[in-house]
Amino acid sequence: MAQAQMTETGSGGTEPNRQGPRLRRLYDRLRRLPARLYERLRTDRGVWRRGIVLALFALALALVMVLHSRIPNTVGNLGSLTETFLPWLGLAVPVLLLLGLLRKSATALIALVVPVAVWLNLFGGLLTDKTGGGGDLTVATHNVNADNPDPAATARDVAASGADVLALEELTASAVPVYEKALAATYKYHSVQGTVGLWSKYPMTGIKPVDIKLGWTRAMRATVATPEGQVAFYVAHLPSVRVKLEAGFTARQRDTSAAALGEAIAAEPNDRLVLLGDLNGTVNDRSLSPVTSQLRSTQGAAGTGFGFSWPAGFPMARIDQILVRGVEPETSWTLPRTDSDHLPIAARVKVPATGS
Repeated sequence: MAQAQMTETGSGGTEPNRQGPRLRRLYDRLRRLPARLYERLRTDRGVWRRGIVLALFALALALVMVLHSRIPNTVGNLGSLTETFLPWLGLAVPVLLLLGLLRKSATALIALVVPVAVWLNLFGGLLTDKTGGGGDLTVATHNVNADNPDPAATARDVAASGADVLALEELTASAVPVYEKALAATYKYHSVQGTVGLWSKYPMTGIKPVDIKLGWTRAMRATVATPEGQVAFYVAHLPSVRVKLEAGFTARQRDTSAAALGEAIAAEPNDRLVLLGDLNGTVNDRSLSPVTSQLRSTQGAAGTGFGFSWPAGFPMARIDQILVRGVEPETSWTLPRTDSDHLPIAARVKVPATGS
């Protein structure tokens, strides 16, 4: 009995005493680590010779990111495909880092600094919080999915965002009455043109379809009389793109529609303009430059992170866009998931008191 008590007392009493030496040993190891690494670099010549292939991969990765605009679209639209998923190239960095450590290669690890610097130069600004607290107009857009099993719930979800102006894409004839009924209490004014629609708390005029060279209507424009003045709103759903083994990144029809939409925006007389919609491409994609070269992305200017919107289950790209000119983005964000395969997105902007 006495022995059991002695064992318990001894065990409990020595545990704190053991932790002290352990921490000191760990501290000593960490303190000596730089010197050990330096000694290895000085004495182990192989640390520089190993990992040459890994270093070349790291430099090639950096080169792709720097020269992505030079990758031609002549073969399978490879350039546009690379630009669509350009941020994801950064995932190769931790893989190369792990391999470099396993190979104990100083050459590979030093070379890795180059793609890290390039990636941060391209996308580091998106990681900072640029959101503001101002703004006087909230806008939102959502590709609701033609096969949406519960349009009414989706309508209620996006209306709950507090958007003053809401755009919906991929509307079907059978679902339009459901959306109209669900949104009627929130939005007094609305118009549906083909498969796209615009809902507004403020009066709308100048409503008309926009021809984007498809043969049916998937784009529209309207002037919304906001309390700060008239703003031109465009809603667009550009054709889908596909990645096929035999054809690559098939985007010819989308590119044609983007050019037509860009012409319509260039001809718009109102200096204050907001484009809402599913462009089936990111702002990095050169093929959307007829549109993106004229406008600012609210996510890039006033969002936090990449704001990926598709696919909803595991967003990998921001193909839904809110692009503006003549109004100032204050904040931009993605909304909670609905029954669509896209995430809805929203932004708050400041409309200047002067202008057309």
